[in-house]
Formats: sequence, structure tokens, C-alpha cells
Amino acid sequence: MKKGLSGIKATSVKLHAEQDLVQIREFAEGQTLPVLITPLVPGVDVLEWCKTNKSKVEELLLQHGGILFRGFDVSTQERFDEYVSGMCEKLLVYNESSSPRTKLTGKVYTSTEHPKELVILQHNELSYSSTWPQKIWFCSVKEAETGGATPLADMRRVYEQIDPAIRARFEEKGWMLVRNYGDGFGLPWQDVFHTEDKSEVETYCATHGIEVEWKPNGLLRTRQKRKAVRFHPVTGEKIWFNHASFWHVSSLEPEIRDLLVDELGLDGLPYNTYYGDGTPIEDETAAAIRAVIEAETIAFPWQRGDLLVLDNMLVSHGRESFTGERKTLVAMGEPLDSAEADEIDASFATR
Repeated sequence: MKKGLSGIKATSVKLHAEQDLVQIREFAEGQTLPVLITPLVPGVDVLEWCKTNKSKVEELLLQHGGILFRGFDVSTQERFDEYVSGMCEKLLVYNESSSPRTKLTGKVYTSTEHPKELVILQHNELSYSSTWPQKIWFCSVKEAETGGATPLADMRRVYEQIDPAIRARFEEKGWMLVRNYGDGFGLPWQDVFHTEDKSEVETYCATHGIEVEWKPNGLLRTRQKRKAVRFHPVTGEKIWFNHASFWHVSSLEPEIRDLLVDELGLDGLPYNTYYGDGTPIEDETAAAIRAVIEAETIAFPWQRGDLLVLDNMLVSHGRESFTGERKTLVAMGEPLDSAEADEIDASFATR
């Protein structure tokens, strides 16, 4: 298990000359993903502190990819909603949903509601969409009895560690996601696109780079080609930014894979990924990518009231299986669309 980027020294940040309010330090020795910020005195308002020290927060986020605020007691839906609304003017609605979750207040959601015994692999939120959040926030309202961590991985390091030949293929071809909605397995298209109107789905897809294919009985298949590697819009660092190995058929447990392929065929799976030209991604290639991501993954146990802020392009996240009850809230913001990202990529590529 990797320990993140270069270490940082523990520091305190002053809002008043006579009083240190917070401490900023490594989460553990040699591990700075996430950076840990804790209060030094009672009653520090994390929202006000972050507003006052916004440039420092942004600096830490760009350097390390994630910040964990611990001890500020952001332990209710209302406090979390207040924080994210106060820190971000442009929060995102969860369009093109890929997993069940509940919308709570405004644009705050529950984290993925997949069964607790399942592990959710590392992913950058909505990297398959034409618009994705640059920031994502989590808070722990109730931690699980066992497990339930939200593991993280630095996508800069992942990019660097992936075999250059694999990187080159994906940088040349991009990747393609093929989704089938409903069929008794994946989410129905009505839930994903938040409408019952097929024409609204077609309009949305036409403006978001998604090919539509209506199947018998009103079922839907879509295809969307995306870039596999991006430049970070601020730092210019190259990032592995895709769901190519996450949804590849080889990520399924063998018995589940065999069952689904026998029942639905490769082109009928709820999710499957290909190179951007439509050719199959080799099982061994997807496995090699997952192995790199796993090697770069770190995890820490949630504590009630924890607030985690991630740069969604620099850092991926997942979920461990767990026992007991777990309630983690999530919000997404600062949207970046692919057209703007393409211009950013072109700018950095010529430097």
C-alpha cells in the first residue's frame, strides 16, 4: 500500500495572532493522502475557517488531492448541506446515474447504496460523462461496525505506474462505455436520465456525446466514447481518468460473469468497456490497470463527523464492504465539461 506524496510538516494556521485554531499534518507517517486538519480549540467552525483560508485549502488540495477535516463534528445532513452550499456555488445533480442512491436535501445524496457485502472499485466520479465534478465531498453521519472505508488512490501516480504501452493505446484510442438499461439487471433508463420521455433521453444524449439504440420492449442501449487520460486543469499534470477497468467485464466475479454473459451476451451486459474504436480491451490489460490502482490505494476508517474533500480528477475513491449500518453523504461540484477540458488538454499538450 502506497503512502501518498512527499511528506508535509505539521503546521498550525492562525486566524488571530494570539491563537492557533487548527493543525495541518500528515494523516500517518509518510502518508499525506488525505492531509489531516483538526481543530486545536473547541468550537472552530469548519465552514468559516475554510472560507477565510480558501487559498490554503486549495493549495493543499492541489498538492495532495484530498483533505480530511476531523473533529469539527459535521455529523448531520443539515451541517453537511450548509458546508457544501457555503463552499461551492455550482453543485451538480447526479445525472447519468450508475448506482442506486437517495437524493436528500438540495444536491446532497447518500453514497452508493449497493449491498454492504460488495466492494466498489476505485473510480473518479462521472469520468464517463461529458460533464464531471472537479470536487467531491463526503461526510460520515454513521460509521459501519466493521469495514466501510472510502479508499483513495492518486491518479497521477496511477498514470505514472501503468505500462507505457498500455497508456499509449488508451491515449491514442480513448475508451468506450456500452450500457444496457433495465433487463432486470442495470438501472432502468428512466432512473438514470430522470425522465419517462424517450425524446428527452434522445435530446440529452445528442448533446452529451452518447449514441442511442432503442431495443425491443422499450429498453435502451447507449455507447459513449471518452478520453482515457486528461491534463489537470490547474496543475497540468497527466491523470488516468476513466472507468475502463472499473466496468470491464473481467472485473466481475467469474461465476457472475459467466452467468451474465450466458444470459445477456457481451453486448447485453449492464456495463462493458472497450477501446474507443470499439475493439475489445484485453482481460490482461484491464487486470494490469486494476493491479496498479490497487497498489496505489490507501484507506482509513471513518469517524462520525468526518468531512472529506477530494479533487475528483486527482484522486479516485471506492468503498469497502462493511457490516452494520453505514451512512455516508456525498455532494459534487465545480463542473467541467469535456469541450472545455479538451481545450485545456490541447493547451498543456503544446507546452
